[in-house]
This record gives sequence, C-alpha cells and structure tokens, in this order.
Amino acid sequence: MIIDTHAHYDDEAFDADRDALLKSLNGNGIELAVNAGASMETSKKGLALSHEYPFLYCALGVHPNETGELTKDDMEWIVRNAADEKVVSIGEIGLDYHFEEPLRSIQKRWFAEQIAVAKRAGLPIMVHSRDAAQDTYDLLKAEHAEETGGVIHCFSYGTDMAKKYLAMGFMIGIGGVVTFKNAKRMKEVVQAVPLESILLETDCPYLSPEPNRGRRNSSLNLPYVAEAIAAIKGTSAEEVICKTRENALRVFPKLR
Repeated sequence: MIIDTHAHYDDEAFDADRDALLKSLNGNGIELAVNAGASMETSKKGLALSHEYPFLYCALGVHPNETGELTKDDMEWIVRNAADEKVVSIGEIGLDYHFEEPLRSIQKRWFAEQIAVAKRAGLPIMVHSRDAAQDTYDLLKAEHAEETGGVIHCFSYGTDMAKKYLAMGFMIGIGGVVTFKNAKRMKEVVQAVPLESILLETDCPYLSPEPNRGRRNSSLNLPYVAEAIAAIKGTSAEEVICKTRENALRVFPKLR
C-alpha cells in the first residue's frame, strides 16, 4: 500500500468530487495521504478533512508565497493544534524566489519561525524550495533543522544539493516530474539518492505524471511514479512502494 506524503486535497480542484475520490483511495492501493497546508486557511481546512477521513493526515504550515501577512497569533494557532493526533508535520514551509513578493527577508523570517514551531511541537518539517537552493540550505543549517528532520518536498535541484540535504538527515520527496521525458536532472537525483531516503508524493492537484501529465493529479497516479523510480533504480515497483512506505512511517511517526 502506498503512502502519499504530500497532497492538497483542500484545493478547489477537488470540490466537485472530493468525497468520492478520497473514499476510493484505499480500494486502489493508497493506504494513507498527508494533506499539506499552504496557508492558514488551507491548514485549517486540511485539519478538518483529516478528522473526516481516517486515512488522511495533515501538515500545518504556510507556504513562503503566503507569508506576507502572517502574524504571531497564526503561529500560536499552529502550535496549539500541532499536538492533534492527525497532525504529522509542520509544512509546507520554506523559500520561493520565483516571484518578487513577499520580500526574501519576510520569507526567511517566517521560515525560521516555523522551524522553531516544529521544534516546539516535536514534529518534522516539509520544506518547499524553489530558485532558492543555497539560501534554503543555509537557513536550515543556521536553525539546526537537523533536529526536526523531514523532507525536501518536490525536490528540484541537482545531486550535489541532494547529498547536502541527505547529510542533514532529510528525505527527498519525489513526484510526477520523475516520469517526464525531459526530467534528466531529476532522474540523476533518483539514481544518486538511496531508496531509503526517498518519499513518494503527488503535490496534487499539480504535477501529474505521464501518461496523465496536464490533468488533475491525485494519489491514484502514484503507481506511475513508483514504476519510474523502479526503472531508474533497477528494482521493482513493489520494492519502491514497500521501502518508501517504511520511510514515511519513520519520518512521520504519527502516521499509524
């Protein structure tokens, strides 16, 4: 059974059929899924969803692009709710320099604040990093994020950076991009990273794998990702599914 360690089932893309889709997961080989918060609103919605569906868990946190109006009260809400049995991580948090706003200084402040929240709550973190490889790594080191551990979600850098994160004890999140024909760098990363350090994720409704690229993604597409990783690693999809499940349970101990 597959564990999807990063999904966004709170997204409006699922409004028309969310209940039916989620109820179909277990019967189609998906054991558990983690709904990742990207804002205060989606963190609250994800927490509510996790209590509606026994196989759905959640992460509470604010995406770097949503940090412009964050407050200390927001952080306190996350701290209060982090003890909930269905909350397995603080995330997704990090740095994203693809757009000019929010200012990098604001993103860094709240990234550090949310790492502190994770330490306070005793939870691992889900890290979002886009066009900010060195700053993300430097801030994780400065904040001693190896004390929390977690995953570099939707990994998009090269093998050298992957090895640095591995040395800190972080996992590498792999999703649909690995199936793309032009994803040479991602395939190199998967080749270089031990299977014991890989987590399966969708980031749904985004980043559907081949052969469904361009359509709405869901956890049901994860067998394609497992097959692509298996082909690169020279092993079976069953071995990839088994090992990444073990990895997820180790990184997120509240997933039971």
